[in-house]
Amino acid sequence: MTIRLCIAGATGWTGSRLVEAVLDSSEFQLVGAVAREAAGRDPGERLGRDPVGWSIAGSVAEALAVETDVLIDYTHPSVVKDHVNVALDHKVGAVIGTSGLSSSDYDEIEARAKQQGVGVVAAGNFSVTAALVKHFACIAARHVPHWEVLDYAHAGKPDAPSGTARELAETLATVAEQQFEVSPDQTVGDRQARGATIGGSQVHSIRLPGHVLSFEALFGLPDERLTIRHDAGSSAAPYVGGTLLAAKRCAEMVGLLRGMDRLLFGDSTPS
Repeated sequence: MTIRLCIAGATGWTGSRLVEAVLDSSEFQLVGAVAREAAGRDPGERLGRDPVGWSIAGSVAEALAVETDVLIDYTHPSVVKDHVNVALDHKVGAVIGTSGLSSSDYDEIEARAKQQGVGVVAAGNFSVTAALVKHFACIAARHVPHWEVLDYAHAGKPDAPSGTARELAETLATVAEQQFEVSPDQTVGDRQARGATIGGSQVHSIRLPGHVLSFEALFGLPDERLTIRHDAGSSAAPYVGGTLLAAKRCAEMVGLLRGMDRLLFGDSTPS
């Protein structure tokens, strides 16, 4: 059956590529789009394509007045949780591509999704190669107990760390316990220079012009180092396939699945 999608952030960097992919797909049907600045315009015409015959909505609640299976959100950290809650109130599943949510936020979303009998899939990064970094880092953490996480993004990215880096740090904590020669809390000087402690891992966020999106897990043992890194290009194309795979999974499940790696490799932790 065709999966009916609504895309929030439909005119954004990733959202516009998703709209194009869904319009060209036989597996999905675009039944709603949300973008405040483009509200009232036809989403097809907005992209220079044939009109689809309906208008972009200014809010998720307005868009979900049409029967929908899954909401895909690529908007802003300040509104994504509200959008997901609106979807769950309508018993609509959600794919969360927007970063900025914490573990406690996801705990609330998971409980609500189970209560409503729908699925939610969230990932800090829906690219296949980014998922592989997380998968390989979890393998490394079982054998190398010293690591730190760095994430890089453009100067205008408002959230830190990125959802990708936060997800990686929290997952590494479920695999092994990070070991320190000197605990960050025993730092002589400025404690903040050691980064944020997330899930027991030290995470450092760099925000500078000239960067797109990158993250890396750094591992160290005496006289040897391992770097596992993902670098994104300037296009949103790497995230489209993974997001649509998440939408398919979301329509089939109940509760929360977090991480693109779990979509690719299942629930088992690599060893």
